Amino acid sequence: MASERILIVEDEQAIADLVTYHLEKEGYPHHRVATTGEAALREVVEFSPDLIFLDLMLPGISGLDVCRQWKANPETANIPIIMLTAKSEESDVIVGLELGADDYVTKPFRPKLLLARMRALLRRCSRALRPSEEEASILNVGPLTMNRLSRQAWLDGEPLSLTFGEFNTLYLLANHPGRVFTRLTLVLETRGDDYPVTERAIDVQILALRRKLGRYATLIETVRGVGYRFSEKEATP
Repeated sequence: MASERILIVEDEQAIADLVTYHLEKEGYPHHRVATTGEAALREVVEFSPDLIFLDLMLPGISGLDVCRQWKANPETANIPIIMLTAKSEESDVIVGLELGADDYVTKPFRPKLLLARMRALLRRCSRALRPSEEEASILNVGPLTMNRLSRQAWLDGEPLSLTFGEFNTLYLLANHPGRVFTRLTLVLETRGDDYPVTERAIDVQILALRRKLGRYATLIETVRGVGYRFSEKEATP
């Protein structure tokens, strides 16, 4: 019996019941349902979920606004989120990913696929929380310091707030200064090969990272037609 707590934020009763049924069938008895954005914000505080299924089309506060509030709060920023959306447009997915969501499933979906995505994301988060001794070492590159074990980052000694995906991407780049990573490689290395994301979404994430790096935005270089790399020049004192 799994111990993970799952929060289902979904206003369509049939879909909420479907997800609940399959969670219980697969051995995940600890779950709650919120049908509005306001209720979702309360449940995160009371229930402390390990993962959230988030419908983007909610009455009241929208799913995107709920996601934005969670990712802006250090206490909830690292909770993995799988977006549930009836829209298939790339723009909706990109907005959610830019806000810090970790995966998405388009309705109608197959319950087995949804739970497979959930388990894969929980495994990735578990590995991030319990890395090996080598992974746990602190990485110092130029003005950037990152701790893989605590998933904290600092820039010139000041805390740097990063989403789950942003941290993974920046750590991978900074750990290999000068190495060029294609967009596809960044997806596979930081999110896993089961993550269906477009190259445009990676570009959006890099843009968000550069905004957070501020005057050190040049730490991440664009290699036109290929991908991205961490600047060897900027990384050298």
